[in-house]
Amino acid sequence: MSIKIDTKSAVTQTLLEQLQKHASKVEFMPNNEIVDAIRLLEDKGIPNNKHEDYKYCNIESVLRKEFKTVEQSFNELTHDDIAPLKLDEAINMVVVNGNYHLDLSEKMVVKRFNILPLNDLFPAEKNRIASLAKSKTDALIALNSAFTGNGFFLEIEKDAVLPMPIHIIYINSGKQNNVVNTRNFIHVRENAEVTIVESFYNLGTGKVFSNFVSEKLIDENAKLTCYTIQTENELTYSVNTNQVSVNKYANYTNTTLTLSGELVRNNHNVELVGENCEASLNGLFITNGNQLVDNHTLIDHQVPNCQSHELYKGIAKDKSTGVFNGKIFVRKDAQKTNAYQSSKNILLSDSATINTKPQLEIYADDVKCSHGTSTGKIDEDALYYLKARGIGDDNARKLLLQAFAQELINKLEIESLQERVLHLFEKAL
Repeated sequence: MSIKIDTKSAVTQTLLEQLQKHASKVEFMPNNEIVDAIRLLEDKGIPNNKHEDYKYCNIESVLRKEFKTVEQSFNELTHDDIAPLKLDEAINMVVVNGNYHLDLSEKMVVKRFNILPLNDLFPAEKNRIASLAKSKTDALIALNSAFTGNGFFLEIEKDAVLPMPIHIIYINSGKQNNVVNTRNFIHVRENAEVTIVESFYNLGTGKVFSNFVSEKLIDENAKLTCYTIQTENELTYSVNTNQVSVNKYANYTNTTLTLSGELVRNNHNVELVGENCEASLNGLFITNGNQLVDNHTLIDHQVPNCQSHELYKGIAKDKSTGVFNGKIFVRKDAQKTNAYQSSKNILLSDSATINTKPQLEIYADDVKCSHGTSTGKIDEDALYYLKARGIGDDNARKLLLQAFAQELINKLEIESLQERVLHLFEKAL
């Protein structure tokens, strides 16, 4: 593939030069997506703080400073490395450095769902890749399309109700600084129901820029419940994009808990494309040190009689920064929309920062939509009440913060997962 490089950004130029070697390896990605990816990267480059949507999250600066190439050496992992990360009451699947790892994954113990590496897809399945997350819409999606690893395609069959969750463990394990592009496509067929847990880890010794893209298609009357647990360490900079399409009478719920990671950017875009469908997005983050967590959500109400709910909570300490930017978009024909959005935050130091921007963009006239945000410190009256009853200052603060977070943690309807998250939450505090 011949690529014309015409950009002022040294970061983009380096990536495009590497793309000449890499593009031929992405067998499952449609050619037009590769072309669109190249054009977008040439035209707009990698986002920096001059881009309105990335004003608090300078991705170009991170890549320029820390990462020079997308192909590096990796640590070999064993079953012993994976064992502590598994959930006992789930089917555990493993993705290592962007590639679905069949040997480390468990054999399927329930029927009626199929999972395949992207390179092994039949033409009908290949046609679905990039049908939701398109390269021409976002530079990070374009970067993923051009450099993506051999992720997976997961399909839940029509009318199937899976009796146990599917747990997907994403692991980065680089020996040196590297960029990992992970991709998947999850299709929940008509009348099917499934719970999916997605956990993210860095077990390597090098810094990682993780660029994750997930396309989720939920057919009529289907139900997809997702729990996303982000526990990558201070060596990890990550951008995570979920592009979701929800059809008639379907239900999509996602709860994202961000408990570590030097920089975490979450893009969650949900399109409500069939009447009487529903979507709920929930998030909890805790930041410390110089950490940045940036949550951007978009719920696009395209048709009438749909509902959406959003609840995000954040705790920021030290010199860290938390961001919530959420938009509810109601199109002209989306009458009878019911949409609710809330962002609540606590600052634990004078040097910490929370930036919130809830938005409503409404073009229909028969709707019920509301949004709100609040940011403050720990309730001093509640703190005094606990201390007056013999509870020490540190423990009293921890109790109040756990009570603040518990509403989100309770949404994890898997007991062992709740216990794991509570332990990680206390550790982050």
